[in-house]
Amino acid sequence: MTTVDPGLRPEPRAGSMPLVPSSGAVSGAAPLPGALPPDPHASDAGEAGVAPGGGGSGAAEGGGRGGAAARRRAAGDPVKALLHRHRELCERAVDPLEIAAGLEAYGITDRTAARFRHRDVFSLAEELYARTPRGEHPGGRPARVPAGARAFRGFGYALLPGAIGLAAAAAAVPWAGAVAAAVTVAALVWPGRSAGPRLAWGPYLLAAAVVGWAVYRHGTAFGVGLALAVAPAHLAAEAFAAEARARLTGSRTLEEFADRARPLFLAAAALFAAAAAGAAALAGAPLRTAVPLALLLFLTRLLLRHGARRAPVAAALAFALVPSPAAVLTAVAGLVVQAVLVLARASAHART
Repeated sequence: MTTVDPGLRPEPRAGSMPLVPSSGAVSGAAPLPGALPPDPHASDAGEAGVAPGGGGSGAAEGGGRGGAAARRRAAGDPVKALLHRHRELCERAVDPLEIAAGLEAYGITDRTAARFRHRDVFSLAEELYARTPRGEHPGGRPARVPAGARAFRGFGYALLPGAIGLAAAAAAVPWAGAVAAAVTVAALVWPGRSAGPRLAWGPYLLAAAVVGWAVYRHGTAFGVGLALAVAPAHLAAEAFAAEARARLTGSRTLEEFADRARPLFLAAAALFAAAAAGAAALAGAPLRTAVPLALLLFLTRLLLRHGARRAPVAAALAFALVPSPAAVLTAVAGLVVQAVLVLARASAHART
């Protein structure tokens, strides 16, 4: 029989522990409530020490924490799995609110957030933002234009349609109504963001048809009234967007934000309707036809600017072409319902 010299047997190191099985399960460790399976695409390197509520500063400080990290890996890190699935969203976000809005757009609600051991989407977004590595990326977002300069430039553009329409009407050119209609529809494109990566050409062309037909029927003064309403439409839309972002910051749940956003939208629409009535009166256009059409264009602008689906907007504009006095009012009512639903979502107010 061969004997082993006791002096050659390696002594165990202090703090050593048995090896973890290859399946990642630790004997006797119960899975955490609501945990997702471990992320199969993520490596174990660097996973230890990422605290569920921390900001990425929990690097392992010694062998004593290795066991806890291994148990956490075995139980699963649902937030890490979510971070892996939405890494691009988290890396591009400039604050946790953008992440919260993006998560809601993917269908994650406050109830879903409970699976990730968070009371609401906002709290979950704060952890994702804290755990996302920050650094300089050559292909990252370009530098933002200062808010004041952007607002001043936007308002200057919004004044152009009214000025051009008034000038054409004052010159008494035969195509003054067509010019006013063209610059009014062009103003819909200025806000930028649309429902998708490309411009919403369908709604824009339908809007051009609606405005052109209305100006043809009601005369140049009608077109000038719509052009003059572009400036208050810009102010109302920008004020609504800014106030909605502020209320998003002060909300702790998606339901709370929705309750705050709906009356804000209705107030913005009512204020614009009053301003559109003033613009129509100034131009000498009939209020009963000019105000509903101006409101239809305002709602189209808001919905496309905040990423609404194009099909309902296009359907409302197409219905407004029906030769009936109630067609435009019905189209406005349809877009009001859609706006109440869409603009009450946090994802509609993500920065672009």
